[in-house]
Amino acid sequence: MAASLVPPPQFAEASFASYRPDPDYPSQAEVRDAVEAFVVAGPEAASPRRGLFGRRKAASTDAAAKSGVYLDGGFGVGKTHLLAAAYHAASGRKTFGTFIEYTALVGALGFQGTVDLLRGTALVCIDEFELDDPGDTMVMTRLIKELSESGTRFAATSNTPPGALGEGRFAAQDFLREIQAMSDRFETLRIDGLDYRRRAVDESARVVSDVEGALPAGNVTLDDFRTVVAHLGSVHPSRYVAMVDGLDAVGLTDVQPFADQTDALRWVALVDRLYDAQVRIVASGTPLDQVYPESMLSGGYRKKYLRAASRVVALSRA
Repeated sequence: MAASLVPPPQFAEASFASYRPDPDYPSQAEVRDAVEAFVVAGPEAASPRRGLFGRRKAASTDAAAKSGVYLDGGFGVGKTHLLAAAYHAASGRKTFGTFIEYTALVGALGFQGTVDLLRGTALVCIDEFELDDPGDTMVMTRLIKELSESGTRFAATSNTPPGALGEGRFAAQDFLREIQAMSDRFETLRIDGLDYRRRAVDESARVVSDVEGALPAGNVTLDDFRTVVAHLGSVHPSRYVAMVDGLDAVGLTDVQPFADQTDALRWVALVDRLYDAQVRIVASGTPLDQVYPESMLSGGYRKKYLRAASRVVALSRA
């Protein structure tokens, strides 16, 4: 699990130079330059200073606030590209993973084991930062605090500003202190723009009548959509990456809208792994960007569902 904490293949060559900001949205170029400057500054910029006899002076609140950058923006504006560029440009030991991969690491190694593993890392990159339950809130707050105080810096992306994490999902007011303590360690950088994945394609995911006949050559799968969703409930989301490893395409028959939010969220996690691996989707039935009923889209997970919808449009039309 630790060895897999690197950018996905599609971002293996991502750099600040290869990022193409939209001229209609100046914040894209501004954030690119700010993240590059953050990386160039190096870990020394956030390291606690030493006193006359080698003792470390207590880090100021300002120093803690500058121990990370947090890229907040909509879907398809290049946040993950910039996060991967930061990873490639950073010197020293570094890791790159999704939020769920880090929480899975804690589940596998325990909290202290994860701290011991990551201690000494110069830069920890966290993609798709979300807090869906109080347990994750406490774990990530403690992990970021422990590592940042030892000199580790963070770069994170999300569709939600750090101060609003957890909104509408659990009793966030009961955890405001923890959420605020974590968000105070990041400088929030807002990126505006349009979803590049939808600029050149139709608005909906592609649907075919004959899934088997439409599948490309290569390593492919063919399953009923409901069977796949049911199977996801028996596998921890941290293992979804292994499920899609080496696949060229997945075929899904008789796609139907979700009735259960837990199933919908598991599907979102799988879509993220399919997108990371750039696995094509061939499906019949309901277009995969239309499987979330309005009751779900109006709730606290709206942004997750919209991100997944954007990604399946791209994967179904690859």
